[in-house]
Amino acid sequence: MGEAKRRKELGLMPTTFPVEVRAAGGEVTLTGGPDDPAVRGRLLEALRSALPGGGAWEQGYRQIHLMMGRGTEAVATPEDFAAIPVPAHQRLTGDLVLNARSTPETALLLGEGAFLRVRSSETSHDGNTWEPLALPDNGMEQLLRHPLARERGPLLGTLTAEHWREGRIDLDAEPPEALLEPLENLIREWDGEGDDWTRRHLDLLDGDPDRDAAPQAVRTQLELRGLPLLPSSANQPHAAVGEGEDMLAVYLSPLAYTLDGEDWLPYDGAEADSPGSSQLGDLLTQMLDVQTVPVTVWNDGRVEWPEGDVPEEQADRVRGDLRSATGAGDPAAWAEWTRTLLAETFMDEAPDLRTRGSLPAVQGVRLDLPTDSLTDPDDPAQYFIESEVTFDGQTWRDLYAEELPDELREGGAGSAAN
Repeated sequence: MGEAKRRKELGLMPTTFPVEVRAAGGEVTLTGGPDDPAVRGRLLEALRSALPGGGAWEQGYRQIHLMMGRGTEAVATPEDFAAIPVPAHQRLTGDLVLNARSTPETALLLGEGAFLRVRSSETSHDGNTWEPLALPDNGMEQLLRHPLARERGPLLGTLTAEHWREGRIDLDAEPPEALLEPLENLIREWDGEGDDWTRRHLDLLDGDPDRDAAPQAVRTQLELRGLPLLPSSANQPHAAVGEGEDMLAVYLSPLAYTLDGEDWLPYDGAEADSPGSSQLGDLLTQMLDVQTVPVTVWNDGRVEWPEGDVPEEQADRVRGDLRSATGAGDPAAWAEWTRTLLAETFMDEAPDLRTRGSLPAVQGVRLDLPTDSLTDPDDPAQYFIESEVTFDGQTWRDLYAEELPDELREGGAGSAAN
């Protein structure tokens, strides 16, 4: 008996039904589909599991909302994010396929050879008026317009790992037992093993032919954080460990290596991104390859640029956008934004900045604003790049200098605290 004929006689041939699925308050309804009550019950249970609900639905919707470019206010804080209203109703239309032999990558899997090929997705606040829910091609650029999309989750701790070529890994602090093995596996994958050990080392040295000997050990910093509230390519961790509510985001930075097992040499200028995370690097290249206007934003709300660089008809909007994004004019918001800016910029030089009790108050920040954003507020290039800060209103400190500004050293200059 042929396979197709056998499957048909057993009722196992692929079957397609046009359906509509609605979800609200944890309840899922299915319009159309098979008549068999047992099959419908199984499919509804699978749909309840597959469709996000509760906090997962709220966070996922808000992220998609921003990626679709909805809303004009910059989302800079968790409170801004939580203020985005979430629709109570979701509606999917598409094709329900049973007894499938293969599954499209974009389908919603329902188990036991069943999947939903989604044709349209919509949301509604009242169950009557519906809006489409679909990611545009420039969704990530839209997301990165919002400062919160560049924020990592809360810092929970840092570890330093020394990974020896023969396989031993020494951690400077003992993590919880449940995390020990996942973190050690992550270090091995990060540093490579065998031939990849030397290749990875050379990548971090940019293939410097004068330092091509394989190291005896490498030293890496692991930063353990909560998951980002608004995930994006700018805050994507190198890995996540743990499960459920206990999941942690892990960011890795190469620190040093030793050729003889005694003397440690720094990875000067080594990139902190993993070998496979080039998306953000490409994005930053695109950001830098644009014409910009130099802008100075002051803590009291002043926003200044060279005369004539910003069209007069756009000046008020640009000032408003930058005040909203930086908190300028609002002492508490400005202090929080500048603290985050300093902590993330000088993370390697001073990892304690975010948690340090007080920092010298930032009086002003210089940034580069893409000219495209001056006349097109929806242009994805409108997010800016900070370049300098001043703590006294006169002396400017380069944010990309190799050394930590004196004002940020413990006991350094500057006494007015953020």
